[in-house]
Amino acid sequence: MTATAPAAEATVQKSSPGAARGPRRRPGRIRRIGLPYLLLLPALLLELLVHLVPMVIGIVMSFKELTQFYIRDWGTAPWAGFDNYSVSVDFDAPVGKALLDSFLVTIAFTLLSVGLCWLIGTAAAVFMQDTFRGRGLLRALFLVPYALPVYAAVITWVFMFQHDNGLVNHVLHDQLGITDKPSFWLIGDNSFIALLTVSVWKGWPFAFLIVMAGLQNIPRELYEAASLDGAGMLQQVRRITLPSLRPVNQVLVLVLFLWTFNDFNTPYVMFGKTAPEAADLISVHIYQASFVTWDFGTGSAMSVLLLLFLLAVTGVYLALTSRGRRTAS
Repeated sequence: MTATAPAAEATVQKSSPGAARGPRRRPGRIRRIGLPYLLLLPALLLELLVHLVPMVIGIVMSFKELTQFYIRDWGTAPWAGFDNYSVSVDFDAPVGKALLDSFLVTIAFTLLSVGLCWLIGTAAAVFMQDTFRGRGLLRALFLVPYALPVYAAVITWVFMFQHDNGLVNHVLHDQLGITDKPSFWLIGDNSFIALLTVSVWKGWPFAFLIVMAGLQNIPRELYEAASLDGAGMLQQVRRITLPSLRPVNQVLVLVLFLWTFNDFNTPYVMFGKTAPEAADLISVHIYQASFVTWDFGTGSAMSVLLLLFLLAVTGVYLALTSRGRRTAS
């Protein structure tokens, strides 16, 4: 009996070598923790290649005197330091003054477009909350401008804004008699109105979709109780709908601002490489500074300044909205 006990103990220790070294982490747990990161790795690499690498290259180009003479091998372009930035922010010089005018036009265009998109989208979403016949079809029709390809939609509007045979002049001048003569919508000061119209037309369905999704989370009992207390529709919207939609609207306004401020496709398709002064958005202006005048260094500096401005606006906006949420809570 005494001889077999140590042998059995040695056999147990030999069969379980991990007992002497303590418990080890199970490989299954490691695989379970590392699997999400492994699945995200292709997306992160693609994001790095598509966005971050061109962004870093653009920042480097902004410090170089890069013109058409060095476009084949841009790495050999002379180092310009901050000269490109100095030219861009010198508002007394022609380049800086043109950039400032384009920036102010873009600010006015963005504020009007975002405000109208939010207002129309919110009104349509609130209207669509009530049940009536044909509501599903009307919702689908509201989303058509957002679903259409940008180029197809904008080119259609270009034909409608034509001076001689466009639908807009036909309705305003020939049918309604609002204008004394057919207007030029794609040149002059009217180009700003035309660009704003197209931007709002294709942007408000997105606001409608987001607000309509946010309205689904508001309990109907709140509206029923407000109706019993004698609150009208406007009071319900002011006291219930808008406060409940505050988190949704904060994200919606920021996304609309960034999309509209950076919009390049709409003005480029409408006006081509050279936009009218009244509709000279900063995205097209930077394109002209880079690919029309062949001054890629200055154009890259303008792009970096635009990036810094948008980062600053986004940071201030998020700080103010987060402070407002903490104050409200």
